[in-house]
Amino acid sequence: MTLTRFVLSLTLVALVVSTARVLAQNAVPQLDISQEIARQTVIAQGTPDVYQGHPYLVKNPDDSLILVWSIGHGGHAGPIATSDDGGTTWKRIDAAAPESFQKHTNCPSVYRLVAADGAVWHWVFSSQPWMARIVSGDGGKTWEEKEPLGFANVMAFSSIIPKRPGVQDGCYLGFYHHRRAADGTILNEEPPQAGKLEVVMSETTDAGFTWSEPRVIASVDGKDLCEPFAFYSPDGKEICCLMRENKHKGRSMTTFSVDSGATWSPPQDTSWELTGDRHIGAYVGNDRLFFAFRDQALGSETRGDFVGWVGSYEDVKNAAPGDYRVRLLRSYAKPWRGDCGYPGLAVLKDGTVVALTYIKYRDDENKHSIVETRFKVEELDQMKKALEEKK
Repeated sequence: MTLTRFVLSLTLVALVVSTARVLAQNAVPQLDISQEIARQTVIAQGTPDVYQGHPYLVKNPDDSLILVWSIGHGGHAGPIATSDDGGTTWKRIDAAAPESFQKHTNCPSVYRLVAADGAVWHWVFSSQPWMARIVSGDGGKTWEEKEPLGFANVMAFSSIIPKRPGVQDGCYLGFYHHRRAADGTILNEEPPQAGKLEVVMSETTDAGFTWSEPRVIASVDGKDLCEPFAFYSPDGKEICCLMRENKHKGRSMTTFSVDSGATWSPPQDTSWELTGDRHIGAYVGNDRLFFAFRDQALGSETRGDFVGWVGSYEDVKNAAPGDYRVRLLRSYAKPWRGDCGYPGLAVLKDGTVVALTYIKYRDDENKHSIVETRFKVEELDQMKKALEEKK
């Protein structure tokens, strides 16, 4: 064998090994409900001039929903909608918010926090200026602006959880990310400057009115960790924080805490199946999880689309493939499909999963819309079973 042929042979072997590694997410069934129009509701239609972007959703105990989003990619806040029937129909209540809310920018998020005295507060946080916020004490009927938290950030809280699972006593942990410059400065500039993305955490003991000085919980050299989603293990003894890796050259990452967020494990890779941007998840059984996110698995046929993943907590912890993935909605954004995600997610009392996103959901002249799709995981299970029986 000539040297040239030998080198070529080694290259082909390396390519095969690399491809097998990249396409590892194909180990689980890939379902698709993206073309099932009857499941879908367009909440806010994009137009040739209006881009509906970056939604976030909170569910109340009675299955009513509050939804916020922005106009433009990372643009200004303002839109608020509510649903009294679990997302079947929606009502815009933009006028209930202070006019100043429209000056807040970049990916608003909404949360329901309960104080020790039982008072319920709904908070909306936006990235700028300096973690801006508005609050409602009457279920979203009226809102008022509060002073910004003053936190330098790339994006406002992307998840908030009770400090003690199942306990509503005003004590919560909030997770977001910031950008650190080479000299250690935490940046709060737009557009984003050069620097490293890190995941940070802050705590409140009064249901969101005051927050502790943020501290870094996950930072990895050569990685950009961001958009954390935190949730408890089924037994409530451990917090998992699932993170986007923004260089998009590898997998998403997780870190874990067994002491209510005081300390965190070194970040580790997820499976390829769970690799994506801006994960939002919920339990759909005692030890079964559903996550919605923008697919970023290298080599995936649905990369850039709005997808879901079903598996167990142990699958997440051990970077196992899970049960299956499902394409929820296809993105027609160009030149690359990956402008979607930042999902709203709710599991209703009857088991219906409401998953919504901002997405260019048709190949036409309109910009992004806020689109919802609805299903039950049992339906997906049946689809998986039917798919396997065909093989």
